[in-house]
Amino acid sequence: MAQARQLTLTDEQYRDLLDCREHHPKAYMREKAAAILKVAAGQAVRQVAAHGLLRPRQPKPVGRWIDRYLAQGRAGLLVRTGRGRKPAFFPSQPRRGQKRGARAIIS
Repeated sequence: MAQARQLTLTDEQYRDLLDCREHHPKAYMREKAAAILKVAAGQAVRQVAAHGLLRPRQPKPVGRWIDRYLAQGRAGLLVRTGRGRKPAFFPSQPRRGQKRGARAIIS
């Protein structure tokens, strides 16, 4: 069986995560900060992923959250640009077969 992950935070990191968990405007940031604090308190990553968050997660992403926080700080927890589903409708682009600036005839 895999060994439980040992995580030791500095006082500054601990205060930063507490502030993020309590006051960050984005819910996903609060959830990630809470997960890291629980692992630092001695809970296993698997336990936190399965029962300690808003909804069950896989342990691997929780471990990646920890790695990214340790490497980049709070900025490492933000969703990076270019991630997620891309929009299917681009209102600034003309419709197929229509020239830019031309008005569409709606009947």
